[in-house]
Amino acid sequence: MPNNELNTDGIPGKNKAAKHHKAAWKKRTAAVSRWLHIYLSMVSFAILLFFAVTGFTLNHADWFGNKPQIKKISGDMDAKWVNVKDTNLVAKLQIVEFLRKTNGIKGNVSDFRIDDGDVSVSFNGPGYAADTYINRNNGRYKLTETRFGLVAVLNDLHKGRDAGKGWAWVIDITAIFMALVSLTGIVMICFMKKKRFSGFVMAAAGIVIVYVIYLTFVK
Repeated sequence: MPNNELNTDGIPGKNKAAKHHKAAWKKRTAAVSRWLHIYLSMVSFAILLFFAVTGFTLNHADWFGNKPQIKKISGDMDAKWVNVKDTNLVAKLQIVEFLRKTNGIKGNVSDFRIDDGDVSVSFNGPGYAADTYINRNNGRYKLTETRFGLVAVLNDLHKGRDAGKGWAWVIDITAIFMALVSLTGIVMICFMKKKRFSGFVMAAAGIVIVYVIYLTFVK
């Protein structure tokens, strides 16, 4: 009796090996996609929840708005730092560090302006602002610090406003995680024969619904 797997051409044996390799590849791809989908979702659970919640609070900022807390401070600093003819010699670093240390200023310097009569320094952070005006003749300064509340902090973090490069990396990584979770979900459903068609129909329906909403309420 001839052995189909050992004939001279070897084609049946090769076909069987090819089918086995293809099945193993599918199984491995499905397993890797499932693993990535589950663990990426768990690793990014907290940050995804954060962006989901703050997306809602940002969209309804008027519901969660708090009255800003404004604090006014005045004081004196070394007049030599500002009382110089050459504006290039104004001691910017010393001024900023003095204001931070003396008044507990937070945030990053967003503006440092030198005029004929005064120097203005602005600090901004998530839900936070501080503006300082310094008299160039005597070094006397007036500072206004404004805190906009916890929800404003969270909303600014959602937008990445005044949050620094470190937080910008968090947003980028979160975006990558969200994309990977979505893509691995699509790959997973490709291997579910009973749910594949309905899954893609639902995905297409979601795209169409969003597009219709855009055409109806936005465009």
